[in-house]
Amino acid sequence: MMAAAAMALAACNNASPKMDEQPAATAAAGENTNGVKIAYVEVDSLMTQYEFCKEFTLILQKKSTNARNTLNQKGQALQNAAANFQQKLQNNGFTSREQAESQQAAIQRQQQSLQELQARLENELANETNKYNEGLRDSLQHFLAAYNKDKKFDLILTKQGDNILYAAKRFDITNDVINGLNKRYKSTLKTAETKKEEKK
Repeated sequence: MMAAAAMALAACNNASPKMDEQPAATAAAGENTNGVKIAYVEVDSLMTQYEFCKEFTLILQKKSTNARNTLNQKGQALQNAAANFQQKLQNNGFTSREQAESQQAAIQRQQQSLQELQARLENELANETNKYNEGLRDSLQHFLAAYNKDKKFDLILTKQGDNILYAAKRFDITNDVINGLNKRYKSTLKTAETKKEEKK
């Protein structure tokens, strides 16, 4: 799941298409000799030019970085505590056996707490990633259902990497889909902003 987000991170600075850009393909252009209308969407371009993908990828990147920094800091603190305990033990720095055992138990609790924190942060990031993937899939399916009422394609494929060895450019509807998705997304944001203002 994170592979898709990572791809978006690597190229999220790519310019988005203009909203008045002409579609790259039409329904007629996607018709083959058997009368079956086929089209495809470039997944890499969708990930880097659809505003929803770009924004959510930045959110995931920030959460991942924050989680990693938090775990590194707490992990370093645990290492320091363990090293300090070992040094005191070797130098007979404890006044009693009970004191040494008490500090050792505190370090074990600190280690357990760190493990629990790591599991919680990983779970939160996984949930955010699932939320993103579901949102992307939902918005794409809703858009394509409306889009295909006029276009009437029999098959719309995703093209990512080498999963399709060759496809003629006339079957490419990527720009059409990206433009449409971005228009819908901007409209959704405006509606949400309007509702927020009305509640004030």
